[in-house]
Amino acid sequence: MCSIFGIEGKTIPVEKLKAGFDRTISRGPDMSRFIEIPCGYLGFHRLAIMGLTVEGMQPFEMDGSYVVCNGELYGFRPLRQRLIEQGFPIKSASDCEILLPLYREYGVEMFKTLDAEFALILYDAAQDKLIAARDPIGIRPLYYGYTPDGHIAFASEPKNLTGLCEKILPFPPGCYYIDGKFVRYADPSHVDQFTMRDEDHVCAKLRRLLIDGVAKRLDADAPIGFLLSGGLDSSLVCAIAQRMLTQPIKTFAIGMDIDAIDLKYARMVADYIGADHTEVIISEKDVLDALPTVVELLGTWDITTIRASIGMYLVCRYIHEHTDIRVLLTGEISDELFGYKYTDFAPNAAAFQEEAEKRIRELHMYDVLRADRCISVNSLEARVPFGDLKFVRYTMSVDPELKMNRHDMGKYLIRKAFADDHILPEEILWRQKAAFSDAVGHSMVSDLKALAERTYTEQEFAEKTAKYDYCRPFTKESLLYRELFERYYPGQAGMIADFWMPNRTWPGCDVDDPSARVLSNYGASGV
Repeated sequence: MCSIFGIEGKTIPVEKLKAGFDRTISRGPDMSRFIEIPCGYLGFHRLAIMGLTVEGMQPFEMDGSYVVCNGELYGFRPLRQRLIEQGFPIKSASDCEILLPLYREYGVEMFKTLDAEFALILYDAAQDKLIAARDPIGIRPLYYGYTPDGHIAFASEPKNLTGLCEKILPFPPGCYYIDGKFVRYADPSHVDQFTMRDEDHVCAKLRRLLIDGVAKRLDADAPIGFLLSGGLDSSLVCAIAQRMLTQPIKTFAIGMDIDAIDLKYARMVADYIGADHTEVIISEKDVLDALPTVVELLGTWDITTIRASIGMYLVCRYIHEHTDIRVLLTGEISDELFGYKYTDFAPNAAAFQEEAEKRIRELHMYDVLRADRCISVNSLEARVPFGDLKFVRYTMSVDPELKMNRHDMGKYLIRKAFADDHILPEEILWRQKAAFSDAVGHSMVSDLKALAERTYTEQEFAEKTAKYDYCRPFTKESLLYRELFERYYPGQAGMIADFWMPNRTWPGCDVDDPSARVLSNYGASGV
């Protein structure tokens, strides 16, 4: 990960701007640069992943135009070679250096052509203005706000903009900003026409696309590792990668010291594929001590996100402190594409598809936010193969009747897609889904709830929740998180759309806890 910053106008003292930008130096600890441009300022904190020499440092400049980008542009090498042959002055091996030449060729239409996870801010010298853009899913973070004198500012995280902008909002994924407007250039959540093919054909294509998505994300000039929970998604990513690489991949799993469900499954996968596996064991004290830090780094009050982030943050902290790994592949986004425990309650295929669209559009505020912050705060970069654009677009186009749970087995299509490869033990490939925060250990959530119970009396809970009009906390645990959030981001609760909960309008989903453990169909998932 890297951190980017851009602002129009020069009324705010540069020292104040730099102080705000430096709050995310952990995203890019290798080198920093903050420059004045004719219309304002640009900043860049670098985590060197591609093109590790000093020539790969940003902002990149060409004919007075500049760009800062936190991103990975997949398949950039042939493009880079073509641009060099056309005479563009490309000096580094960085993927992001091709952006200014591509912008020269295509203008803002460039964004439609990128196979990438990115957030960027570009200064167009010819028009003397800033342009900003974000990838279609929002895997790379970007926020914006307006200064008191009306100038727009952009940054990788909201903490960069606190004290500069009254209201901070997430930059909408799949959009670019130009001339005071946000223009949508892509929406992978929506399809106009379904792919009406049979199950075997769909599974074969899903297999090819996921393999391609993993392969792209193994291209790095820095060491790569893998988060392995023992669940289906991360296990598939690890198994696919191990088949492509000659050396054992480095995998990492985390669990509570009392009742970690997934450690045994992660170990089973690691042994089966021949990975170099590490287990990180945490205690109740580790969890409770990490909670304020996790809320601050996340910038959310959402229960699901915070619960699932604690284990992820702690395992990434371990990786940062004990290894030289710079890139982590993860299994996020599969749930939103193929369904989760609560989508078994979808009343029909149309409702299933509508819910999937909503979840993909909002991912940048929840699971994707979790993966980015927990990894980047530890000076690592996240790569998400299930978020590959071709894979997402195809999966969303599959007839939702095929994606619904008709086999008493969630995510049946992606399981069947790899059934003949035998890249995972059968017990893993066909294992029921377990919630990540629960699988780290049921006791973790219990510890958090117990802390909330100790923090508030019933009267205090009633009085404190009444203060909130927007997304009012509805349990003591949610109040604890909201108060921590307001400590770090006062008045910015609107950055998150709502609680990431099962669809309460569906029968069987009107619950007060976001964990799948409370649903009637959870069954043996958490054992």
